[in-house]
Amino acid sequence: MTVPLWFAVLVVAVLGIQLARPPWWLVALLLLGGYLVANSVLAPAVATLLD
Repeated sequence: MTVPLWFAVLVVAVLGIQLARPPWWLVALLLLGGYLVANSVLAPAVATLLD
C-alpha cells in the first residue's frame, strides 16, 4: 500500500495536535520556522543533515 507523503504528514500532525494539545502559538511557530528554514540559505545544510 502506497501512501502519499503529504497525507502521512497530515495524519501525524492531526494526531499530534489532538494527543499532545500544544498551544496554538507553538504550532504556528514551528510551521513558520520550518517554512523560513526551507526557503533560506540554510536549506542545503538541513538537507544534508536529513540525508
